[in-house]
Amino acid sequence: MAIAPDDPLITALSCARWRDYLELTKPRVSLLIVFTAIVGMVLASPGMVPLPALVFGTIGIAMASGSAAALNHILDRRIDRQMARTRRRPLATGTLRTSQALAFAGVLCSGSMIVLWLSVGGLCALLTFGSSIGYAVIYTVWLKHATPQNIVIGGAAGAAPPLLGWVAVTHSIDAQALVLFMIIFTWTPPHFWSLAIARREEYAKVGIPMLPVTHGVAYTRRQILFYTVLLILCTLLPVVIGMSGLIYLAAALVLDARFLYLAVALWRGARPELPIRTFRFSITYLMALFGAFIADHYFQFSLYQGFPWSR
Repeated sequence: MAIAPDDPLITALSCARWRDYLELTKPRVSLLIVFTAIVGMVLASPGMVPLPALVFGTIGIAMASGSAAALNHILDRRIDRQMARTRRRPLATGTLRTSQALAFAGVLCSGSMIVLWLSVGGLCALLTFGSSIGYAVIYTVWLKHATPQNIVIGGAAGAAPPLLGWVAVTHSIDAQALVLFMIIFTWTPPHFWSLAIARREEYAKVGIPMLPVTHGVAYTRRQILFYTVLLILCTLLPVVIGMSGLIYLAAALVLDARFLYLAVALWRGARPELPIRTFRFSITYLMALFGAFIADHYFQFSLYQGFPWSR
């Protein structure tokens, strides 16, 4: 029996396949990456972000992020089948073949390099490619299975997006861009180790040496508190060096106080739900902190440069 092109079954299958490919890009993670990259562009621009950098830089970085995420799916597909958090991913369930995911990742990677090289320059393209390989290959293939410090060492790749956004505008690496890098670099351990505590048994089951597995939960809690304090110090640097002003400072102090409260409570081991609460708040924390960067930047620009609504 022939099936019409507009048959509901064909439509449903096509929709499912589209969603599977989208899932390969880890859209929530990619959204955070793109957002922090845009913040880097904003802070690198005296006024409004140059349109080519904003449009093509964002597209290129988003494509690179999606490509790295797809490669991560491919390399972790056997582990994903054994973990409750990841067993419904497209490759783990078999809804997509490895060859399809590999082709998808290759198209995104090639496209991102072409877009970035032609629109915002070779330095941004090379740094983006390096950070993608750092996450998708060096971290996933080697670091993740080699050392309990995997997330600290591999965190450099995850901390790159605001630096990439900065370079897309200035075509250079500046000290202020490195401050943004350091904020995400020190944010990564408390963010991820909180999740690792909550999923400790799953990581132990698949043999991944996450810190709670190799050194215990109590030690990991102390490390989360230590890195949270480092993070707070890093978030104050933009004010110290004159990179941001009072709007950012007020937001940072409120967010830092909440993060520190959770880290201290987690260190004391007060309640079993705290690890996942800390993990979830850490995502809100980073989004709000970088949103404060944008608000502060444009408030200062309006105040001193004279946007129409400031006259």
